[in-house]
This record gives sequence, structure tokens and C-alpha cells, in this order.
Amino acid sequence: MTATTWHTHTRATPDTVQQWWVLTMRLIVPSVKTGEVLASVLAPAAFTASFYIPLKTVMMFSGNGFSSYAQYMMPLVILQAAAFTAISAAFRSATDSVAGLNRRFGAMPLRPLVPVAARMSANLFRLLISLAAAIAAGYVIGFRFRLDAVHTLGFLVFSILIGLALTLGADVIGTLSKSPEATSQALVLPPLIFGMLSTGLAPASQFPEWIQWFVRNQPVSQFAIGLRALAGDTAGNAGTVSWSLMGPSLLWLAAIVAICTPVAIRLSSRRA
Repeated sequence: MTATTWHTHTRATPDTVQQWWVLTMRLIVPSVKTGEVLASVLAPAAFTASFYIPLKTVMMFSGNGFSSYAQYMMPLVILQAAAFTAISAAFRSATDSVAGLNRRFGAMPLRPLVPVAARMSANLFRLLISLAAAIAAGYVIGFRFRLDAVHTLGFLVFSILIGLALTLGADVIGTLSKSPEATSQALVLPPLIFGMLSTGLAPASQFPEWIQWFVRNQPVSQFAIGLRALAGDTAGNAGTVSWSLMGPSLLWLAAIVAICTPVAIRLSSRRA
């Protein structure tokens, strides 16, 4: 191979990191310029107000074992913020798929996983903004981290991992979808149903007996239990971080990742 041929071949194969960066910026920059990221700030504030204002008096009267309803409810705000980011992720991946961008990427010298990695990086950017806004809204209504820095860091990391798992699943669904609008509308229902039928807003004992088992063990409830233990509470009823307490939520998280990751890899490889 001559020097000229080698130089041409090298230029025809861009660096993988550079490819990832360019495709990531393709998603982030327009959302910043158009003000789309404001939705990631306003949505958690709306979730906080819609849950806290109408339910505070009722739930504190009924009792939940916590020092304040804000401390009890905060994990659900985090989870709804993550779900909102996931819905947006599904819309973007569905839009790329329907517009034929995945086929176009397949004709370019791109590593198979670069497009999905770029979408997930953009999703992480929006997720961090959304989680920061959710915590800020929680502080306004009285939520506080009651334990040490290690537990606080664990709360933040666990929140991010949950959000990434949900956005990965949503990205896969969007890639398989034929309609971005229909996909977004369909994905609104699961977070709403699972959120309302969870211990995010009220203890399982306040639900009808026939549905308490589902309420107590479904993933949103288990995620909320883990987040409450990591945040802590002065009343002492948030639970202690341990394998027995965190195990179910970690298993749900691992199951989502284990199912969605091979599908995402297969879809990314199939495009070529």
C-alpha cells in the first residue's frame, strides 16, 4: 500500500470518538437553540406541583411514616422526570428511523454502535438537566438529603442509572416504531399507570388489599423504596441501605438493561 493510498484510506475512516461527538452535537445543539431543553426543566416542576399541592394535606393526615410528604413523594418526582426523558428519547429515535437516517448511517463509514451511543449521550444530557430540576423543585417544597455524602452520591447515581435504563428501553421501542407521534402517546400511559399504582404517592397499605402485592413489588415502587433509603429521613422510617432492601430494585434495573442492550446492539448492527 502506497503512502497516498494509506492516507486516503485513513481519511475515509473517521475516528470513532469524533463520529460520536458530531452525532451527539447533532441532537444537543438544536434542542438548546430552540429552547427544547426548557421542557426538561419545566416538566419536573409540573410533576412536583401536581403531586404535592393536591395530596399533601390528605396524605399527611392518612400517615406515611415520614417527617414530611415532600420527603416521601420525592422519589416519584425523580422517576417521572426520568420517564419524561425516556419518552423524548423514544420520539427522537423513532424520528430518525422513520426519516431513514439509520439507513443513511448504514451507507457511511460509521461504527455500528455510534448512532445509538450518540442518542444515549444526548439523552443523558437531558436526563441530568431533568434530574437537577426535579431535585431543585423538591428542595422548594421541603425535601432534603438527610444522610451523609456517600448516600447522597448513591441517590444521584441510582437516579441516573434508572433514567439511563428507561431511555435505553425507550430508544429501542422508538427505533422499532413506524410513528414517532404514536410512540410518544403510547409511552405516556405506562409511567402514569405504574406511578399511580405504586408506593410513590402512598404506602401499599392504603390500597385495596387485592392489589397491594402488585403495588408493593412493581418496579416503580422498588425504585422509590431504594431512593428513599438513600435520601434518608429524620423520622427514621426510610429504611437502611442494604442488599435486602436494594436488591429488588437492582434486579429490576438489571433486567431492563439485560433485555434492551442486546436488542439495541442487534438493531444497530442490522442497519448496515
